[in-house]
Amino acid sequence: MAGSSAPAAAGTQRSEPTGYLARWASYITVHPKRVLGAAILAMVVFAAIAVPLAGEYADSFALPGAESQQAYDLLEERFPQQAGSSATMVFRTEVPAGIGAPDSQTAIEAILAEASTLPHVSHIVSPFDAEQQISADGRTAYATVAFDALAAEIPLADINQFIDLVDRSGSEALQVEAGGDIVAQSEFSISYTAELVGITAAAIILLLAFGSVVAMGLPILTALLGLFVGFMGIGIVASVMDVATFAPAFASMIGIGVGIDYALFVVTRYREGLADGLSPQRAVVQAVDTAGRAVIFAGGVVVISLLGLSAVGVPFITAIGVAAAIVVAAAVAVALVVLPSILALLGRRIDKWSISRRQSDAASAHQHIPFGRRLARRIQETPWPFAIISAASLLILAVPLADVELGFPDAGANPTSYHSRRAFDLLTEGFGPGFSNPLLIVLEDENGISPATLESMTAALAETPSIVQVDQAFLNEAGDTAVINVVPEGGSNDSSTQDLVSDLRNVTIPQTLEGSGTRAFVGGPTGSFLDFSDHLVSRTPYVFIVIIGLSFLLLTVVFRSPVIALKASIMNLLSIAAAFGVIVAVFQWGWGGQLIGLEESQPIAVFMPMFLFAILFGLSMDYEVFLLSRIREYWAHGDTTSDAVANGLAVTAKVITAAAAIMISVFLAFVATPDPIIKQFGLGLAVAILVDATIVRMILVPSTMELLGHRNWWFPAWLDKIVPHVNIEGSTNPLPEELGPAVAGSD
Repeated sequence: MAGSSAPAAAGTQRSEPTGYLARWASYITVHPKRVLGAAILAMVVFAAIAVPLAGEYADSFALPGAESQQAYDLLEERFPQQAGSSATMVFRTEVPAGIGAPDSQTAIEAILAEASTLPHVSHIVSPFDAEQQISADGRTAYATVAFDALAAEIPLADINQFIDLVDRSGSEALQVEAGGDIVAQSEFSISYTAELVGITAAAIILLLAFGSVVAMGLPILTALLGLFVGFMGIGIVASVMDVATFAPAFASMIGIGVGIDYALFVVTRYREGLADGLSPQRAVVQAVDTAGRAVIFAGGVVVISLLGLSAVGVPFITAIGVAAAIVVAAAVAVALVVLPSILALLGRRIDKWSISRRQSDAASAHQHIPFGRRLARRIQETPWPFAIISAASLLILAVPLADVELGFPDAGANPTSYHSRRAFDLLTEGFGPGFSNPLLIVLEDENGISPATLESMTAALAETPSIVQVDQAFLNEAGDTAVINVVPEGGSNDSSTQDLVSDLRNVTIPQTLEGSGTRAFVGGPTGSFLDFSDHLVSRTPYVFIVIIGLSFLLLTVVFRSPVIALKASIMNLLSIAAAFGVIVAVFQWGWGGQLIGLEESQPIAVFMPMFLFAILFGLSMDYEVFLLSRIREYWAHGDTTSDAVANGLAVTAKVITAAAAIMISVFLAFVATPDPIIKQFGLGLAVAILVDATIVRMILVPSTMELLGHRNWWFPAWLDKIVPHVNIEGSTNPLPEELGPAVAGSD
């Protein structure tokens, strides 16, 4: 076809010189101890630099320029005494006289007196000093406990003293619970249980795939090293940016998954080389020069996708994207530096401590080939039905996405075993669903806010439908800023509350303050949610353009085919849509929620679609690049497209299945965590990888490639002249002749 890049004749040797990766791998085989020692020293030095520079994690969901953010900024600037975090102690009694009974009041006052002596507690507002802090039926009350620092800055041991007070203060006559970000800091403190479960599952899968304890341990070791380096980098980022408290769990999820996968690709290709009769040194070079290239490009797409989150223009989203990109980049570096060094030192001992009887012939190392070839040939016989059914399956899974409801998961999404959840339930029962998510009306006037303005604003708010409580206005010492807490009738994720915020911003407040010179801003969870939603919707096209556009360009350069790049982008979008559909069905509709510890339905986090899109678009490319690089390798060496697809699927089916099983296991381990945001991340990533590695890579890719035939490799002649040549399939001669055969252990 005119303009197409023709494959080389079968069996011919290419004349271009060996690439940089092959030369680098050759150097490693000659000096494995030197390279490994330098890598370990570099990690130690980096850790020594990173530890003192590391910053604290902080849940700052700032949105510069938004009205809700202006309200928060004014609070921080004009009310410094309220700059610290707070907790809410909730009291519930069933005695007829309620909270006001002498015994109940005495017990509550004693609890609050002890709380005031705890570390970092600055002041307490008792329910007996504020009438509105006692429910209408008199059975529920709350006290506001203010701290002198943000939750992330208070030592966990000090927070646990407060939690311990709550635990031992309850009795049969008086229930005591606590909520707020201070309590959440303790309940969602960093735990490595999910990581350990994921790594254990990965170890079992690798042991079954490789049949060797040593081969199994390599991907896990290198993944942990990459995660260590990545965490050091995240700590440095946290010193200059606000990185959310869920970043460690999120980074661990991504880092362990890609770290093991990338190492798996390299180790698998190395063992293939040994099975084909190559020396260990030549097998190392071939593995780095082929699978290593796939790792670089796959990792590059993931990093591009994660950094593409910066196009959203939200600082905390950018910070999470940067943090995850650092972990992925570290995984790539370890797979190309540390892993080849260890392989060169191990040689054939990689299969030591085998759990199965070793077969000697090379064919035994490729037992997965018959299955992959049979699958490919079966699909190629009738490609249309396979393409239609697989695409339809993805679209069916994506159907619930049309009913998605975005919001902010609050304490009501936490397990009932948590204080924060029980406190939330008590407050909702006693004061209404809107109490736990009040609106903040912040007024500001450089010339001072007049009493008449405050009075008219308070009255207007009290007369507004859907508002059940308006607290007394609180004026700062300068008299130029005031805060009014408003309790809506519905919760923060209710449409009635969202309509209320819009009405306050567009009608009630402008009419009330007209001509006064005073400005007012509406904050609170619902105000923030609406601002985030509007901002994300407006920025979504830019994020799509950045991530899809750059990935398309990279794939076009790598595979020299805009057809393959376009097809890969479309398939990735289908698998992502399917994952979103499952998330909606489970978390929002409640289908099978109990299987993952979900006690009731909850909205999808407002930033979840953007996050998952960027991450999944990158991760999906891992298997795409690994599969297509092998297909192109066969095609470039003379196979027809059909034969190249069959051979490529044959040699990658087993490793893709193992890699996907590992990632799914790691992600599902995080679904068991109590954090609702991490649960949504874990399930979405697991489902996406599952459908991507099965429906997409095993069925949709080979069927569509068979239908397109030679059109897969169409590349305009004019474009061929200006696009640089990137060798994805590696060098034909794995070891540079001028270096000669390397001798392991020459260090």
